[in-house]
Amino acid sequence: MQRYDVLIIGAGLAAASLALSLPGRLRIAILAKKGYEDSASYWAQGGVAAVLGEDDTLEEHVQDTLIAGAGLCDEAVVRHVVAHGPAAAHWLIDAGVAFNRDHGNFHLTREGGHSHRRILHAADATGKAVQETLRGKLRAARNITLLTHHIAIDLIGGHKFGLADDRVYGAYVLNTASGRVETFAAGHTVLATGGAGKVFLYTSNPDTATGDGVAMAWRAGCRVSNLEFIQFHPTCLYHPHAKSFLITEAMRGEGAKLRLPDGSRFMPEYDERAELAPRDIVARAIDSEMKKRGLDCVYLDITHQPAKFIVEHFPTIYQRCKELSIDITREWIPVAPAAHYTCGGVMVDRNGHTDLDNLYAIGETSCTGLHGANRLASNSLLECVVYGQAAAKHIADSAPAPTLDLPPWDESRVTDADEEIVIAHNWHELRRFMWDYVGIVRTNRRLERAAHRIQLLNEEIDEYYSNFRVGNDLIELRNLVQIADLIVRCATKRHESRGLHTSRDYPNLLPKAEPTILEPPLRKL
Repeated sequence: MQRYDVLIIGAGLAAASLALSLPGRLRIAILAKKGYEDSASYWAQGGVAAVLGEDDTLEEHVQDTLIAGAGLCDEAVVRHVVAHGPAAAHWLIDAGVAFNRDHGNFHLTREGGHSHRRILHAADATGKAVQETLRGKLRAARNITLLTHHIAIDLIGGHKFGLADDRVYGAYVLNTASGRVETFAAGHTVLATGGAGKVFLYTSNPDTATGDGVAMAWRAGCRVSNLEFIQFHPTCLYHPHAKSFLITEAMRGEGAKLRLPDGSRFMPEYDERAELAPRDIVARAIDSEMKKRGLDCVYLDITHQPAKFIVEHFPTIYQRCKELSIDITREWIPVAPAAHYTCGGVMVDRNGHTDLDNLYAIGETSCTGLHGANRLASNSLLECVVYGQAAAKHIADSAPAPTLDLPPWDESRVTDADEEIVIAHNWHELRRFMWDYVGIVRTNRRLERAAHRIQLLNEEIDEYYSNFRVGNDLIELRNLVQIADLIVRCATKRHESRGLHTSRDYPNLLPKAEPTILEPPLRKL
């Protein structure tokens, strides 16, 4: 058994912000499911939204966030996060992140839904620049242990050893390098596992985005909220050899236009803000045009900009497209929507604390109230820093939490499975019907069909989990089926179309915006 003061499950920006903000006296473990670079934070192209420009104000950032959130944001949380935006940005700057500058000042770009240029960025690979900078600091910290190829299976509560309490004492974790299940005891446990984009057939997310934190928290007894609000990024590169490659919204912020194959624009017909409308509007417009015209994709055109500007501002996109024989300085980029961000998640307070004692959830795993029914572009990295630091302060100010001797993982009644093909088939079936039935546009009938398929998969997964030795694929499939069930249940409860949730059966807004909250059947571990 391994003992730590703080166990952080996940290795993105939220995890790094938390770990680097905790006191050096605490022993900290960070668990990365694969490598450190396999996180949505690392893949983030856009940037960090913060009020840094002289012509911008905190109030305008607040209003932009509230408008994008379609009436469902917690305004107090929005104001809190936005107010901490400049400090969060400067924390990253002071850490050494090489954000773009223009004549000595930071170059701020603009994305859909923003009324001003306020996106601090490092070309079109901001997440990579941030994560690599912070990784150096994590490695230099003597109190922090970074473990790769460790996937959490479940949280450990007092019921495992006869305690009737609502506290989390650690987690069971599979070391995928050794194949052994390890027991981690911790005074405080933090879920920072990212989102759940891999529950859909097409996604911009890395393969690690399988909803692990939300699924584990739900099984442990935490409430979840607003999981029907899945943000589909409007512009993923459409190419048979371009898996999950995102075309940043900042490109539209620099004037790129969406076009049909004949060259005509269509966004002005859907919204007066055209290409700079919030993501849900742009994604639905593209989806509508593709279905109406039988298209596989539409096109993004930035050829009006000088070639030098394009290469300097979007070097990652330029290089990747060039590898696929697309010269974006002269040619349009084929794009299509893909699942991108999970706006809902584990319910937390202002400190990132969940319903269970000593358990926190931060980053995309959590539902803070910031994003409401639709995340405003580049608010997510900001939220990671603000809530990572808030959770760190709350943990540091709390009374020291003792670690207990925890029971080892019991696999005495399981055998090795020889059914990889069945697991793979179930994985692909789940992602396909979630895309078809629970995608950008939904109906009651589609949701009912998805719920029925999920029930059948759940029964099969329970049998596998109970009888066979756990492996990475089985753990992820179990979590994906769980998160799919929660998404469908949330979507079924919302009888309106709001933000990212569009229902043909309920096309109008209800008079009052209310969060969707699911209560777990088990409120004690």
